[in-house]
Amino acid sequence: MNTSNTSARIGAILYIVWALLHFMAARAVYVLGQTLTPSMMQGRVFQAAWNLMFFSIAAILVAALLNWKNSKWGYWINFSVVGVADVGFILFVLLPGYMPLWPGVLGPVFWLLAVIFSTIGLANNRHDASIGGASNAIAR
Repeated sequence: MNTSNTSARIGAILYIVWALLHFMAARAVYVLGQTLTPSMMQGRVFQAAWNLMFFSIAAILVAALLNWKNSKWGYWINFSVVGVADVGFILFVLLPGYMPLWPGVLGPVFWLLAVIFSTIGLANNRHDASIGGASNAIAR
């Protein structure tokens, strides 16, 4: 296995870890919503739990089916989907101090690590392809 595939697969695993962490967060948000009286606020909290669950499902599917294979599409889909989820969390939950920095920073850290390894995978894939193309041209 080449370096680009190894890096891409590490990135895929990190996206899956991010998703598993967010399944736990979705459950916690749902449980929080159950403590509220039936209202618009309770509905919005349940919606947030639902959104977290589906961000997680999407991240796992893309990681397993696309990022694992070092797909450019997978790179951009998970970068965007997970990024939208985490940037909103950072802006509206972490920065105002509604959740402690620890363990709140875990999700964004896994996202950033996944992006770093996926980026290395794509960059090395292009580099490997260009080297392979050059060596094939020389062999002719």
